[in-house]
Amino acid sequence: MTSTTLTGAPGNPGNPGNPGTPNLPDPATLSYEQARDEMITLVQRLEAGGDPLETSLAIWERCEALAKRCQEWLDGARERLSAADMPASAGGNEPRPQ
Repeated sequence: MTSTTLTGAPGNPGNPGNPGTPNLPDPATLSYEQARDEMITLVQRLEAGGDPLETSLAIWERCEALAKRCQEWLDGARERLSAADMPASAGGNEPRPQ
């Protein structure tokens, strides 16, 4: 799992539009596994509590972005599976490759 450090100091240099986070990788650059693992770590941190409100909000926003990235990966996988199934469905009696 990845280790993510977030601070809640307003104006802290970090991700554009989210001043409470350090320079974390853009979720769009992460693999499904990387995004999922970071999100798990952050959710555990939220569940543990103890962070200031601003930090908790920054963590929540990061989790939302990571969840969106995971969903993009899952949607892409679903499309690939559908596309792979199309020839068998469209071809009628052709057997599916094993």
